[in-house]
Amino acid sequence: MRTAFFPGSFDPFTIGHQALVEEGLRIFDKIIVAVGENSDKHGLLPMEQRKRLIEDVYRNEPRVEVVSYKGLTGDYCREHNLNLILRGMRNTVDFDYERNMMQINQRLYPEITTVLLFTPSEYVAVSSSVIREILSFGGSVEQFMPKGIDINNYLK
Repeated sequence: MRTAFFPGSFDPFTIGHQALVEEGLRIFDKIIVAVGENSDKHGLLPMEQRKRLIEDVYRNEPRVEVVSYKGLTGDYCREHNLNLILRGMRNTVDFDYERNMMQINQRLYPEITTVLLFTPSEYVAVSSSVIREILSFGGSVEQFMPKGIDINNYLK
């Protein structure tokens, strides 16, 4: 079984993230969406709320598992015998960042392969940071969230 580990802060999980999971399911048998703690980012949602939101999106998809973790992604993969990391790219800035991370991971964890997927063009402008910004000014983000997800249910 080919299982991909899809790590991110997912604060919050967007339609762009969802599109990457859907594309990943065409390639892999299972995807583990891994909500990581990123000390560089100021969060909108606590980790458990981010995890619950993604679980709600995929409640009827048995090929998607949602976990939370702290620490290095490669360490988690090694500890759980996972050797595929799925990452998404929206633009050249993401590409440069992801390529650098892939090269570092190859040196630290040679058994792990990183698979990079392009975000579909209609979602390139969608990011968690844009959603947080819109919310900070009281704007509506419904069109950027997976169907059936009301972000207000997770902000409590």
